[in-house]
Amino acid sequence: MAFVVDHWDPPAVEVRVNFGVFAGREATPAEIDRLAQWLLDEVGEVSIVSEERHEIDADAEASIHLVRIEIPPEDVPADGAARAELAQRLVERAEHWGRLCAAERHADLTDGA
Repeated sequence: MAFVVDHWDPPAVEVRVNFGVFAGREATPAEIDRLAQWLLDEVGEVSIVSEERHEIDADAEASIHLVRIEIPPEDVPADGAARAELAQRLVERAEHWGRLCAAERHADLTDGA
Protein backbone atom coordinates (compact mmCIF):
# COMPACT_ATOMS: atom_id res chain seq x y z
CA MET A 1 0.00 0.00 0.00
CA ALA A 2 2.78 2.47 0.91
CA PHE A 3 6.33 2.73 -0.37
CA VAL A 4 9.36 5.03 -0.14
CA VAL A 5 10.65 7.18 -2.99
CA ASP A 6 14.32 8.06 -2.47
CA HIS A 7 15.38 11.70 -2.76
CA TRP A 8 18.60 13.46 -1.93
CA ASP A 9 17.12 16.89 -2.54
CA PRO A 10 14.08 18.09 -0.61
CA PRO A 11 12.03 16.24 0.33
CA ALA A 12 14.64 13.95 1.84
CA VAL A 13 12.15 11.11 2.31
CA GLU A 14 8.93 10.67 0.39
CA VAL A 15 6.39 7.96 1.15
CA ARG A 16 3.56 7.37 -1.30
CA VAL A 17 0.30 5.72 -0.31
CA ASN A 18 -1.88 4.22 -3.05
CA PHE A 19 -4.93 5.31 -1.08
CA GLY A 20 -7.56 5.00 -3.78
CA VAL A 21 -6.62 1.42 -4.64
CA PHE A 22 -7.50 0.31 -1.11
CA ALA A 23 -10.19 2.79 -0.07
CA GLY A 24 -11.79 3.37 -3.47
CA ARG A 25 -11.92 7.10 -2.78
CA GLU A 26 -9.87 10.17 -1.86
CA ALA A 27 -8.60 10.77 1.67
CA THR A 28 -10.65 13.28 3.66
CA PRO A 29 -9.09 16.33 5.36
CA ALA A 30 -9.80 14.74 8.77
CA GLU A 31 -7.98 11.57 7.71
CA ILE A 32 -5.00 13.62 6.51
CA ASP A 33 -4.94 15.39 9.89
CA ARG A 34 -4.94 12.03 11.69
CA LEU A 35 -2.06 10.82 9.54
CA ALA A 36 -0.09 13.99 10.32
CA GLN A 37 -0.57 13.46 14.06
CA TRP A 38 0.72 9.90 13.79
CA LEU A 39 3.77 10.97 11.78
CA LEU A 40 4.71 13.87 14.04
CA ASP A 41 5.64 11.29 16.69
CA GLU A 42 8.52 10.33 14.37
CA VAL A 43 9.50 13.65 12.72
CA GLY A 44 9.33 17.35 13.58
CA GLU A 45 7.75 18.43 10.30
CA VAL A 46 5.77 16.76 7.54
CA SER A 47 4.09 17.81 4.32
CA ILE A 48 1.16 15.71 3.11
CA VAL A 49 -0.26 16.01 -0.39
CA SER A 50 -3.48 14.29 -1.45
CA GLU A 51 -3.74 14.17 -5.23
CA GLU A 52 -5.69 12.62 -8.05
CA ARG A 53 -3.49 11.43 -10.89
CA HIS A 54 -4.66 10.38 -14.30
CA GLU A 55 -2.61 7.78 -16.15
CA ILE A 56 -3.66 7.78 -19.80
CA ASP A 57 -2.44 6.07 -22.95
CA ALA A 58 -4.00 5.12 -26.29
CA ASP A 59 -5.60 1.98 -24.84
CA ALA A 60 -6.49 2.78 -21.24
CA GLU A 61 -7.20 5.43 -18.66
CA ALA A 62 -6.87 5.18 -14.88
CA SER A 63 -7.54 7.63 -12.08
CA ILE A 64 -5.34 7.16 -9.02
CA HIS A 65 -5.86 8.74 -5.59
CA LEU A 66 -2.40 9.10 -4.08
CA VAL A 67 -1.23 10.51 -0.75
CA ARG A 68 2.39 11.75 -0.66
CA ILE A 69 4.20 12.20 2.65
CA GLU A 70 7.27 14.42 2.40
CA ILE A 71 9.86 14.76 5.16
CA PRO A 72 12.37 17.64 4.94
CA PRO A 73 16.13 16.94 5.10
CA GLU A 74 16.55 18.45 8.57
CA ASP A 75 14.25 15.75 10.00
CA VAL A 76 16.01 12.84 8.28
CA PRO A 77 19.17 11.22 9.70
CA ALA A 78 22.28 11.51 7.54
CA ASP A 79 23.27 7.91 8.37
CA GLY A 80 21.92 5.56 5.71
CA ALA A 81 20.81 2.83 8.13
CA ALA A 82 19.04 5.30 10.41
CA ARG A 83 17.43 6.92 7.36
CA ALA A 84 16.16 3.52 6.16
CA GLU A 85 14.79 2.71 9.63
CA LEU A 86 12.91 6.03 9.74
CA ALA A 87 11.51 5.45 6.25
CA GLN A 88 10.33 1.95 7.25
CA ARG A 89 8.59 3.29 10.38
CA LEU A 90 6.85 5.94 8.25
CA VAL A 91 5.73 3.30 5.73
CA GLU A 92 4.35 1.14 8.55
CA ARG A 93 2.38 4.05 10.02
CA ALA A 94 1.11 5.10 6.59
CA GLU A 95 -0.03 1.57 5.78
CA HIS A 96 -1.78 1.22 9.14
CA TRP A 97 -3.48 4.60 8.56
CA GLY A 98 -4.57 3.63 5.05
CA ARG A 99 -6.00 0.30 6.15
CA LEU A 100 -7.87 1.93 9.02
CA CYS A 101 -9.34 4.59 6.70
CA ALA A 102 -10.41 1.95 4.17
CA ALA A 103 -11.99 -0.19 6.89
CA GLU A 104 -13.89 2.76 8.33
CA ARG A 105 -15.26 3.94 5.01
CA HIS A 106 -14.73 2.19 1.69
CA ALA A 107 -16.21 3.31 -1.63
CA ASP A 108 -16.96 0.39 -3.90
CA LEU A 109 -15.43 1.02 -7.31
CA THR A 110 -18.71 -0.07 -8.90
CA ASP A 111 -20.82 2.45 -6.91
CA GLY A 112 -22.93 4.53 -9.22
CA ALA A 113 -22.30 2.28 -12.21
